[in-house]
Amino acid sequence: MNDTSLLNAAAAAIEQSCKLAEDYFSVSFSIPTVNLHQRGKIAGSAHLQKNLIKLNRKLFIQNFDDFLQQVIPHEVAHIICYQQFGRVKPHGAEWQSLMRSLFQLDAHVTHKFDVSNVGMQDFAYQCECNNLIMLSVVRHNKVMRGTQRYRCQKCKAVLTPC
Repeated sequence: MNDTSLLNAAAAAIEQSCKLAEDYFSVSFSIPTVNLHQRGKIAGSAHLQKNLIKLNRKLFIQNFDDFLQQVIPHEVAHIICYQQFGRVKPHGAEWQSLMRSLFQLDAHVTHKFDVSNVGMQDFAYQCECNNLIMLSVVRHNKVMRGTQRYRCQKCKAVLTPC
């Protein structure tokens, strides 16, 4: 499936979700734009002030129907909450209410998609008790820049790259 097809399907699902919200609240909402630039293991994210939804291209392709039925309504609910209520807790009572009453979906905060092949590299670290601990690329980069140190939960020693 090419990017244009993905974006068209996502835009249609977003528009449909916004239409449901408009009917529910009897208010017009600004329809968010969408892109496929979400990185890492996150399925999608809502950028409230930009009125933008970012979707993970690889996960979208692998879980197309689930994205249209769950991920997109989840992210639209964040946008609608912001437009209707202002700043609220990201997965707070308002968002949960929209998920249940408007979209008839469980208010899950995270997805359960297989992320084993989304291209995230893990880096091996060890401690004084010789445990092998894998850190994400984000954490590894923080260690390399010297802005963060991580410790073993057992021996409390600072982790070092293998």
